[in-house]
Amino acid sequence: MAKNNAAPSDAPAPRPRKPAQGMQVIASDKPFPDLDRLIHERIRLAIVSALAANESLSFNDLKKLLQTTDGNLSVHARKLEEAGYIACSKFFEGRMPKTEYHLTEPGRQALHKYLDHMEAIIQAMRASG
Repeated sequence: MAKNNAAPSDAPAPRPRKPAQGMQVIASDKPFPDLDRLIHERIRLAIVSALAANESLSFNDLKKLLQTTDGNLSVHARKLEEAGYIACSKFFEGRMPKTEYHLTEPGRQALHKYLDHMEAIIQAMRASG
């Protein structure tokens, strides 16, 4: 028989956490901009950043650079490709299949927007300190 782990409907709402000691809460009339959740994930940000610094990179080059597995890289690259942020070319070099990726213009724009958002957050944090 499966257990029902759902909280009862009359359970109290979770209390908001207090900031850790030494941390400061910033009140601002300007909300932080929404970060692109697609790029914000660590491996995807690394893929987009590596491709921004290079004209193109092969699957194996990215895998070595990011020190990740085939499966992990392919899943994250596919998400970026589906979003139109990167493009994938598959071809044969001799008898060996090769996969190469490059950053698309929408991907470059998304990365710049993401970096602008992060810079705004960093500046707001520094200004408050």
